Amino acid sequence: MNLFKEFEAYLHKIVEDLVGAGSLPSGMDLSKVTTEPPRDPSHGDVSTNAAMVLSKQAGKKPRDLAEMLAEALRGHEAVTAVEIAGPGFINLRLADSFWYERLRDALRAGTSYGDSTLGQGRKVNVEYVSANPTGPMHVGHGRGAVFGDALALLLAKAGFGVTKEYYVNDAGAQVDVLARSAHIRYREALGEEIAEIPEGLYPGDYLKPVGQALAEREGDKWKDAPEAEWLPVFRQFAIDSMMDLIREDLKALGVTHDVFTSERKLVESGAVEQALAYLEERGLIYTGVLEPPKGKLPDDWEPRPQTLFKATQFGDDVDRPLRKSDGSGTYFSSDIAYHQDKFKRGFTEMIDVWGADHGGYVKRMQAAVKAITEGKGDLDVKLCQMVNLLKGGEPVRMSKRAGTFVTLREVVDEVGKDVVRFIMLTRKNDAHLDFDLEKVLEQSRDNPVFYVQYAHARIHSVMRHAEEMFAGEDLSPEGLLGAKLERLSDPAELALVRLMANWPRMVENAAEAHEPHRVAFYLYDLAAAFHGLWNKGKDDTQLRFLIAEDRDLSLARLALIQGVAFVIASGLQTFGVEPKKEMR
Repeated sequence: MNLFKEFEAYLHKIVEDLVGAGSLPSGMDLSKVTTEPPRDPSHGDVSTNAAMVLSKQAGKKPRDLAEMLAEALRGHEAVTAVEIAGPGFINLRLADSFWYERLRDALRAGTSYGDSTLGQGRKVNVEYVSANPTGPMHVGHGRGAVFGDALALLLAKAGFGVTKEYYVNDAGAQVDVLARSAHIRYREALGEEIAEIPEGLYPGDYLKPVGQALAEREGDKWKDAPEAEWLPVFRQFAIDSMMDLIREDLKALGVTHDVFTSERKLVESGAVEQALAYLEERGLIYTGVLEPPKGKLPDDWEPRPQTLFKATQFGDDVDRPLRKSDGSGTYFSSDIAYHQDKFKRGFTEMIDVWGADHGGYVKRMQAAVKAITEGKGDLDVKLCQMVNLLKGGEPVRMSKRAGTFVTLREVVDEVGKDVVRFIMLTRKNDAHLDFDLEKVLEQSRDNPVFYVQYAHARIHSVMRHAEEMFAGEDLSPEGLLGAKLERLSDPAELALVRLMANWPRMVENAAEAHEPHRVAFYLYDLAAAFHGLWNKGKDDTQLRFLIAEDRDLSLARLALIQGVAFVIASGLQTFGVEPKKEMR
């Protein structure tokens, strides 16, 4: 239950009743009314801007309308006080009994607490990673993989029908370069001395097994054959090998996709030509000459007629080329066909996760989706910024395996998938991220993944001690539902319940904003509140979770921390991170 949505619905009912009574005019637009936690907790539990955003429509001063709404809000059984602040904010204070029921909600739901019907099963396609199949993934790919996977999990928890997709870029010139690189390793496997990999090819050792496998399968039949003969064979074999490698790297990170779509198959199926024909039928393609690119001098620019898409008609800065000088389609043409294919599969909501270096590509792709779906499709592009890989504060740049960069698999093997996944989500996706291989393993509150995991493990430690102290007592979540929660009277205990009860709202807000990093911040705050209560118990024995001579208070506190454990586990599972019951 998103309690803030519940109060919003209650407020809507109040306005409807006032309209029905003739106290307010009909046709009130409530779309800008919000109910949320006050920025300052001392102001209350729920705050609404209703009086301010509705005053003009109501023909009343904000504070006068606030008084009218406040009077009705006082009738809610959970409301103990209503205060009007500033220009017309309405702040509500809720009874402790209301918060105890939210704790029981969490105990009943377990890790399903926070599950929402917000999405109502609407289909959403989340395409992420989509690294070129030319080698192992690097740390930057890992950030996009984690972000996309966590976003997909978050959307699913919020009630959307999510499909996780990987677009295999296997139709461009880079896969021909891969094939040539594999051919060199093939010749090497046959015994030829390879002094140095030629510039422009892929030098990494990861292609040695590919060359060896080709040598074992094909023998020396392609060693001296013309490139035109062996290139298709080596290209497909190398692509398949690299995709196997990528899938293994993703599996180590806990990432799986539902669908892999091949660009090459899309092109060969005629989908690109069909998409361009569709745009041409709608009068959205023409032959024209573009202005020189920004930063180019006139003598660097050779104006020539090109096949252009009217991207400016859909919000882009300039119109965009669709064909190369040889008449074949551009990358943009393939991407248009690919997104049309998504739309034909029933996805009106599409999310693409790209690296920050693709920032200049966003507007044209969003324009294309508007055009190809006649405005029925929506594309949200999330750009993931660079990851600065450090060790003890010093940059780490090289890898023996890849030759020029540190692979994602090397990082996962060193610190573990859960650490990689959580740390990658501790910053907003479009902010730079420092990933220090030493700091992410520190056991301190400065390490968020440890701090959150430690809270969950501490709670399970308390529960194990409770089983010894209160042998025979039903300490299951169902058993704790009967605990006398009114014994939770310390302000820190009630603050922890309030924070925990905000989890359903957090799920919905983060899902709507496509911002899973909000969950990381929330989990850290929840863990900090729990650890703070733990520390108070060290200083004041009456605030300890377990007091042998006070069974009722102990059971109430066990109910509290069990609820917190469920919320932490629910949040970590949304990240694809395993909640730990013990820290080793």
